[in-house]
Amino acid sequence: MDTALSEICAFIQAIPPFDLLDDNALESVVKEINICYLRNQENLPPDEFAAQTLFILRKGALSYYSAEDELLGMYGEGDICSIYCHEKNTMNIRVRTHEDTLLYAISYPVLQDILQDFPDVIAFFDNSAEQRLQKKMASVNEEAIISSSLINTSITAFYHTPVASIDYKSTIQAAAIKMTDLGYSCLVVLNGDESVGIVTDKDIRRRCVAQGLAISQPITDIITDNITTIDISSNAYDALMIMTSKHIHHLPVTNQGRLEGMVTVTDLMNHEGQNAANLTSIIHKANTVADLVEISKMLPKLQIRMAKLGTTADHVGKSISAITMAFTIRLIEMAEKLLGPAPVPYAWLAAGSQARQEQFAHSDQDNALIISDEMQPEHDKWFFDLATFVSDGLAACGFIYCPGDIMATNSKWRQPQKVWCGYFDKWVNTPSPKALLNASVFFDLSTVHGDTSLLASVRQEMLEKTKRSTLFIAHLSKNALNLRPPLGFFRDFVLVQDGENKKVLDLKHNGIAPIVDLARIYALAEGVAVTSTIERLQQVAGTRSLTKASAANLIDAYEFLAMLRMQHQSKRMQNNKKPNNFLSPKALSKLEREHLKDAFKVIKTMQDARQSAY
Repeated sequence: MDTALSEICAFIQAIPPFDLLDDNALESVVKEINICYLRNQENLPPDEFAAQTLFILRKGALSYYSAEDELLGMYGEGDICSIYCHEKNTMNIRVRTHEDTLLYAISYPVLQDILQDFPDVIAFFDNSAEQRLQKKMASVNEEAIISSSLINTSITAFYHTPVASIDYKSTIQAAAIKMTDLGYSCLVVLNGDESVGIVTDKDIRRRCVAQGLAISQPITDIITDNITTIDISSNAYDALMIMTSKHIHHLPVTNQGRLEGMVTVTDLMNHEGQNAANLTSIIHKANTVADLVEISKMLPKLQIRMAKLGTTADHVGKSISAITMAFTIRLIEMAEKLLGPAPVPYAWLAAGSQARQEQFAHSDQDNALIISDEMQPEHDKWFFDLATFVSDGLAACGFIYCPGDIMATNSKWRQPQKVWCGYFDKWVNTPSPKALLNASVFFDLSTVHGDTSLLASVRQEMLEKTKRSTLFIAHLSKNALNLRPPLGFFRDFVLVQDGENKKVLDLKHNGIAPIVDLARIYALAEGVAVTSTIERLQQVAGTRSLTKASAANLIDAYEFLAMLRMQHQSKRMQNNKKPNNFLSPKALSKLEREHLKDAFKVIKTMQDARQSAY
């Protein structure tokens, strides 16, 4: 190969997906390349090239425009223009040089013929940014299923059968004797073939012995009815998530509605030593804040372990959020034991990433209290003491105080239900910059502990307002567009300086947050009550706010960015460094950088659509 071809070969080889080719295939490609010089403001493709041509930008710049002459983007050195590979793609897109430009051109049918043994490379050119990202995330999810033992293991590998049961007419004493004889910690209570509840050794201790109830009383006096079950077709990870979120240790398994077996937290613990259910169980048994502090040290290890297993960022976020909830609930229980019972009903609320179930290890605190309208001025002392105890306890466990003071210790966020209704009413009807800032936090609320109806009624009233207020949605949309994906003029990354003086990408604020903001806007516009970003996008898909295809693209972009963030944080924690959101592009492979650009392009497309709508 002569010097000129060697120089072209070296340049092409550094560009994804050509970096996947072996030397022979690369040399065959380079031999078919034609060099093309174009002056500023000339249109593509040049007359001497066939319609189906792939262009690689060697020097200069290209601009590409919509049919309405709107600038869609730019190509810079090393970028590939595949718009003219297929004739159908040329109908709505126009490309011209932005300055004097040198291009490498190759006939696309010839390229396809050369690369018959490299279908992934051809697929890269055939697919759009959205399609490439979708394919990447499908691969990631498949790997997660293969890698994570719980996700890949059927519930049938864990449950015990036949289920130990007892007739609903039996006494508490008879249940205790049967549990002792069998060595089981629970029994399913039956009325004929139908299960009517479950009784555990804890029920006998708490609802019978502690209450002084006669052991001759019927077992139905202490059972838990409306029991949660899981279908036999589910996997072990589904069981783990149900038990973690419901704070239960026994989960009946059903087959077409009929009782089939029983799976317990212990079964899963024996399989996965340091998992979410294990930690949650230990948390609920802690007697002091000092005990919780020691347990909290395991949280980063859990995130690292799940990342190594190939668990998706969505599953990690749900697991960590459930564990944070367990810490919070245990601290509330300790506070109530210290302070006495609450003077009126209340609900402890989580905001931000915890409310969305997207939290990673040791995030900031974001919490609030909504209290019954029966609250009297003298009751505030009790709720302030509760908030102080819980917030201080969470801080001791590594969940640092919110820098913006969005915590229940702040009297503004510790208010009766009617005051919260007033807050939301004002924020929606008078969308000032401060109101929009509050909206980004408090429109993502979930109840951690207490009376769930308090928040539910406030949220229902709020959603009725947001569905009708196009002005509020317009202001919220404008505010959300302040965070833009970090793609530069020529599709390079716009990097920022972090505390370690490295040029990095801010994955949270310039990647994940814009998608979170868009999902929130769609949900508020459609009156959707869920708070999880992925669930919001799934529920608004196919509505006037968002097409099904666009929802799928945003979910792929979100999952990819969250995966990068999780892996980055896990690597830092492994090296005893504090987790952050600043990723150096140099830490990624060339193909990962291209997928990252695809994700940012999806965000930009959806932000531009929102900007056009409002």
